[in-house]
Amino acid sequence: MTQMDMLAVDDLVREIARALVDEPESVQVQSDNHDENTVLRLKVAPQDVGKVIGKQGRTARSVRTILGAVSMKLHHRYTLDILEEDDQ
Repeated sequence: MTQMDMLAVDDLVREIARALVDEPESVQVQSDNHDENTVLRLKVAPQDVGKVIGKQGRTARSVRTILGAVSMKLHHRYTLDILEEDDQ
């Protein structure tokens, strides 16, 4: 997997989150790369956390489903963590 693939996945998650929230400038995506897994940590404004998670977690589950499809395509596992205000 190339560095370009990792940047593209980060950008994908960032753009999806920006489309969902009221404060798109506060969206941040950090990636923690391991050999076979990359953890994407999504941080949004405190009032936008519910919008990214959705009712009963449906929006977050949908984004994770998209990441699952990307994982299959790139042969590299991606997981998504949505950080709340007090998480590091």
